Amino acid sequence: MRWFEGDTEGEIVVGENGQGKESNQLNGPRGLSFDDENNLYVADYWNYRIEKFEFITFIVQVKPQICGKTPQYGECSTNSACGYFHVIGANNDTGICGFRWLACSHLVLCNSSDYSCSQPNTTCVQHPQCNNHPVCYPLTMTDQSICPPMKNKINLKWKQHAITVAGGNGQGQKLNQLSLPWGIFIDEKKNIFIADSTNHRIVEWKYNAKEGQVIAGGNGLGNQMDQLYQPTDMIVDQQNHSIIIADLGNRRVIRWMNQTQQILIDNIDCHNLVIDKHGFLYVSDHKKDEVRRWKMGEYNNEGIIVAGGNGQGNQLNQLSTPGFIFVDEEQSVYVSDRDNHRVMKWIKDARTGRIVAGGNGNGKNLNQLSSPFGVIVDDFGQIHVADFNNDRVMRWCEGKEEGEIIVGGNGEGEQSNQLNGPSGFSFDDEGNLYVADHHNLRIQKFEVIL
Repeated sequence: MRWFEGDTEGEIVVGENGQGKESNQLNGPRGLSFDDENNLYVADYWNYRIEKFEFITFIVQVKPQICGKTPQYGECSTNSACGYFHVIGANNDTGICGFRWLACSHLVLCNSSDYSCSQPNTTCVQHPQCNNHPVCYPLTMTDQSICPPMKNKINLKWKQHAITVAGGNGQGQKLNQLSLPWGIFIDEKKNIFIADSTNHRIVEWKYNAKEGQVIAGGNGLGNQMDQLYQPTDMIVDQQNHSIIIADLGNRRVIRWMNQTQQILIDNIDCHNLVIDKHGFLYVSDHKKDEVRRWKMGEYNNEGIIVAGGNGQGNQLNQLSTPGFIFVDEEQSVYVSDRDNHRVMKWIKDARTGRIVAGGNGNGKNLNQLSSPFGVIVDDFGQIHVADFNNDRVMRWCEGKEEGEIIVGGNGEGEQSNQLNGPSGFSFDDEGNLYVADHHNLRIQKFEVIL
C-alpha cells in the first residue's frame, strides 16, 4: 500500500487479488525495494520468490512553486526539507521548489547535448550537492503538497508601533540598560545579542527577559584580552559557543570562546563583519574605505579586497566610510556606503560596484538615504536599509528608483512609532523586525502583520 502523511487511508499499488501464486498475487509480502526506473521488487515470502512489478509511465499533474531570482537551495517552503533548485535553461536564476533530500543515487544526469530528460515527469536542474552536472529531478518531489509555499514575504508589513524588548531604561551600565547599541543578532529562540558599544560589552537578552547578561567584555574600557573598546558588531556561533567581535576602538577582530579570547585580525578599523555559507569572514574597514575577506582560520595574511580599496570617493569603484555589510548566496557583497548615502552591491570578483539603494545625495526623499547603516537582503532580493539620520528603515528592490518606508519615518523621537538613529537590525524566523534604536538606547520589535 501507499500512504501520504496525514491521509486517513491508503491505496493498494500491487496485490489485492487474494492469496495465491499467480503473477498478480502475493503470499505474505515482506521486504520491498525500487530500482532507479521506479520498478518495484517484492519479497514474496511464502511463494519463495522475488517479484518485479514494472513501473507504468504516466503523466503526473503537479503544482510546483516557481520563482525568479532565487538562490540555489534557498528557503521556499514551510517544509524545511525543501529548497530552490535552479532550472537549467531558465532565465534570471529561476528556481523550482523541491524536496532536497532524495538519494543522489536515484538521480540521473540530464542529456548533455540539450539538457533534456529522457525519464518522464522530470525536469533538468542544478543540484551541486549531488553532482557538478545537471540532474533530472522528479516533478512529484516539487508538488506543493510536499513543499507547501511559505507566506509570501514580498511586501510584508509590520505594525508601526513597536515593543521595547531590550534597554529603554536610560543610558547606563546596569543589566537592564544599554549605551549606544550598534549591531544586533536574533537567534532561533528569539534571544537578542547586542553590541552594547559604549558599555564596552556584548550582552544577551533572553526571550522576554527584563535584563541582559554580559557574555563578552564588561570589564571596563581597555585593550586587555578580557576587555573591549566600543564594539560595533558580532557574529554568534552557538554551536561552538563562540562570538567573533568587531572591537572597533581596539582596532581588532577578536573571538571569545568559553571566556577565553583570541585576536583573529589586528590593526584594522573594523566596523562590521559577517560570515558567508562557505566559511569566509568579511570585515568592513571604515578608514581604509574597503571590505576585505578572509578564509576562516587563515588570518595570517592581509585578506582579499572584495569592495572598495581605491581610496575614499564616490566613484563606482570607491567607498566612503563603509559600515554594515551583507553577503548573499552568490557571495555578492552589499555595503552601506555611509558618507555616500547609498548601498552598493559588489558581485563576486567585480572591480566596481553598482548602486542598489540611494545614491541621489543626502536627503529624506524616497529615492534618498542619509548615512545608511544596517543592510539585509532577503531571498527575493529586497534590500532593507537602516536609514540612520532619517530615523527610518526602508525597503528597496534592485533596479527601482526609490524605496519605501517600512517602519519609522515619523520624525526623530522616542514614541513607539519613532526611532532616533536606527543602526543594526535583524529579523526572527517569523519575520518580526528588531531595530537597534541607537540614540534611544533600546531595541525595538516591530511585529509582522500576518
